Amino acid sequence: MKLVKNAAGRFVPTEVNGESQIPFKGVNKYKPTGVKAKPPIRSCIDYPSDGNKVVKDLKTALKKAGLKDGMTISTHHHLRNGDAVTNMLFDAVKEMGIKNIRWYPSASFPVHSHLIKYLEDGTIHHIEGSMNGPLGRFTTEGKMKGVGVLRSHGGRYQSLQDGEVHVDIAVILAPTADPFGNATGDRGKSACGLIGFALGDSEYADRVIIVTDNLVPFPCVPWQIQGGNVDFVVEVESLGDPKKIVSGTTEVTKSPDRLLIAEYVADFIEAAGIMKDGFSLQAGAGGTNLAFVLFLKEKMKAKGVKARFMRGGSTKYLVEMLEEGLTDYILDGQTFDLEGVRSMRENANHVNTSPFTSYNFHGKGNFASIVDTAVLGATEVDVKFNANVVTHSDGYLLHGIGGWQNCLYSKCTILAIPSFRDRIPVIVEDVTTICGPGELIDVIITERGIAINPKRKDLLKAVKGSGLPIKDIKQIKKEVDEICGGAPAKPKVNKEKVVAIVKWVDGTVLDSVFCVEST
Repeated sequence: MKLVKNAAGRFVPTEVNGESQIPFKGVNKYKPTGVKAKPPIRSCIDYPSDGNKVVKDLKTALKKAGLKDGMTISTHHHLRNGDAVTNMLFDAVKEMGIKNIRWYPSASFPVHSHLIKYLEDGTIHHIEGSMNGPLGRFTTEGKMKGVGVLRSHGGRYQSLQDGEVHVDIAVILAPTADPFGNATGDRGKSACGLIGFALGDSEYADRVIIVTDNLVPFPCVPWQIQGGNVDFVVEVESLGDPKKIVSGTTEVTKSPDRLLIAEYVADFIEAAGIMKDGFSLQAGAGGTNLAFVLFLKEKMKAKGVKARFMRGGSTKYLVEMLEEGLTDYILDGQTFDLEGVRSMRENANHVNTSPFTSYNFHGKGNFASIVDTAVLGATEVDVKFNANVVTHSDGYLLHGIGGWQNCLYSKCTILAIPSFRDRIPVIVEDVTTICGPGELIDVIITERGIAINPKRKDLLKAVKGSGLPIKDIKQIKKEVDEICGGAPAKPKVNKEKVVAIVKWVDGTVLDSVFCVEST
């Protein structure tokens, strides 16, 4: 495998899984040309005139869809760790004797460890989507036959649009659907809010299968997936465990350090002049983020400030702000708890969106760049403000990129992170894996101080005299290294064996994940 140095200074392959790759050229330096990909033309005369596309089971749908060796099957992750259908899907693929499938999920979860046996026996060749938990460990140890590909949510839509990935069969899990294929995620016993991450799959895949455990008479309204893009509908007893569907949500942190970070974030947004009437905010789940939202909420109430919109992953805390009149809209990318699901179903100002409308490199404008501030996390940050969200300092894959990369385009990107975890420094000389270039990361807020990217002289000026603990990032690193007994050891990896690549939002290769050597 030939490796070349890209614009981020990282060695990346020029070919992966038999397909040529373009190394990262710098933020906004790569401008693709050509036309968008297209699905094959279908004719309504080839479908039941009564609109009933229901077939008896998933295996029948796959056979009718023409499943063959080497095809690409896509799935989505809105059901998260409660998903039972993806495992059911690949059980059927195995029974059919199909090999070398490229699995193209919008994300995977520990529940999908069931699929390791299919990665081992060649049913699945490789994964192009997040590799969480056991799948991450399996991949990092070099056990997957092909090379994994990690993309952001927006990057996934980009890869569909420019034809980088051609999906043969999309399997879309829908908590409610009708026999024609119209589908939604905001109601039914397995309601998960929205299924927007599957929208691109429905539009670009050769064949589209809807799987539901709540089949209702036509029409299923409001629909998030249009039946005109659907080939087959399969009814199953259950999509999975609804309790685990809302996993990913956490309670507000009780850690004094994390609470301090959350308070600093709210204080910074106020001091920097970001918190004003009509501002916009992106905040996700996680204990620190949830606490920050509560701190900000009190500040907004005290000053009579109302946001124009808040971008989710929605939680009950964002829902409260909507219902209390502190924001005009929630623009939701995925819902993290049952209150978010309820709100989307009941409140017209709680709007479901997709990566296409949110943050797609091939869109005519960038939704993410309209957002005034995005508060995110990271596993590592380095002194050049580069950040990592997919691997730990030991080199093992932890999770996927999600919408994290795309959110970096906000007007002020804040990483709210502890300065160390388990006595391992989070601020390092060079991150293990670059997922976000430092030029797009504006502020790093830890319990030991706030580091502002020197490029953001406007922010430095805005918070001068605020009383906030503004420090140079190298100073914070020095303090943390002294507490933890030095910088973390570099992971022992095989630099000759790439197990996964990290794509930038434009489809170029930002970094490589190397095989971790066994100890």
